[in-house]
Amino acid sequence: MSAIFNFQSLLTVILLLICTCAYIRALAPSLLDKNKTGILGIFWKCARIGERKSPWVACCCIIMAFSILFLQ
Repeated sequence: MSAIFNFQSLLTVILLLICTCAYIRALAPSLLDKNKTGILGIFWKCARIGERKSPWVACCCIIMAFSILFLQ
């Protein structure tokens, strides 16, 4: 089943996108900072969410990992 139609898979993809964008911005900020608008601006926004809400994102990642490992 596609990640679009399965809510848990969609949440997992969104969390991975946020974490990946925040990691890339930490390593090479110029890659994401030059694309703040347009379709590539989504990655910049995900990086900002990952930086500003990092305790909440980390908590969601732990909950999602527990859910995937032990509840499926």
